[in-house]
Amino acid sequence: MTATVHSLDAKREPSLDPLFALVGAGMNGVNSVILERMQSNVALIPELAGHLIAGGGKRMRPMLTLACASLLGYPGTRHHKLAAAVEFIHTATLLHDDVVDGSGTRRGRRTANLIWGNPASVLVGDFLFSRAFELMVEDGSLKVLRILSHASAVIAEGEVEQLTAQRRIETGEDQYLTIVAAKTAALFAAACRVAPVVAEASEDAELALEAYGRNLGIAFQLTDDVIDYASDAETMGKGVGDDFRDGKMTLPVILAYARGSDADRAFWKAAIGEERVSDEDLAHAIRLVTSTGALDDTLERARQYGRRAIDAIAMFPASKARAALTEAVEFAVSRAY
Repeated sequence: MTATVHSLDAKREPSLDPLFALVGAGMNGVNSVILERMQSNVALIPELAGHLIAGGGKRMRPMLTLACASLLGYPGTRHHKLAAAVEFIHTATLLHDDVVDGSGTRRGRRTANLIWGNPASVLVGDFLFSRAFELMVEDGSLKVLRILSHASAVIAEGEVEQLTAQRRIETGEDQYLTIVAAKTAALFAAACRVAPVVAEASEDAELALEAYGRNLGIAFQLTDDVIDYASDAETMGKGVGDDFRDGKMTLPVILAYARGSDADRAFWKAAIGEERVSDEDLAHAIRLVTSTGALDDTLERARQYGRRAIDAIAMFPASKARAALTEAVEFAVSRAY
């Protein structure tokens, strides 16, 4: 038995189609920047970067930058480079994450570190971070540079804190949410906040869109943590139970451990300590996170953060952009890919 992921309104299956339709033309410009700036005279760099960038990701973060600009009626193209910078930051963190986690698949394809090795993946990730900062500097806004550079630092802090919490059964919900807010939500928030800066919108608009992105990012990660136990490799795009085998203390595990019997807790201690990581152990872990209600409650938390994200943009007039941003939240908490 696995958890069922419902949309916020439970009326229909949400999708990113309205977001794609809203920003499609702009994303062509963003993709051109990405293609141009991932080039290098060192042949391995575009080869390795292209493997991940062309790997089927939805590019949700740069799309949010464009959608937030559309929400504000911004008519220019200055935000295209910034959206590309956001995607480069995200791609660089994925390259580094796969090295840290020892991952072998991402979105159904072999990871770059598996093909080219860890040193090349780390160094190409560094190259993409550098390209991102070049794009920020070219924009010329110190405020934009401050927002995105701060987000980059916070993401790194979150990744380090996640590493220190790995295989530590005593990790609690507060620490978990701190990690999620840093490693995932910070870039969502920054991607959304740079749009009102470029559009020269009000401080209230900046704070509202930052809150939208931050809450969406937390909801997105909570749902990701659920589908590690409630989906499969084909629909998830990564190995089933990767978080379990990596000893990550995600919210489903934290809740299941807190609610479990003595025998259940002994199992979780052994599993997080890397002594119980077989397919049979994963199946048992799935039974525990399901029977204790840990998956359903994690999904409910995701919905709560999703509602906060939607509430954050209620100040803006109804429009196609606001509707697309609202449905992007609904998609984030209902997806099963």
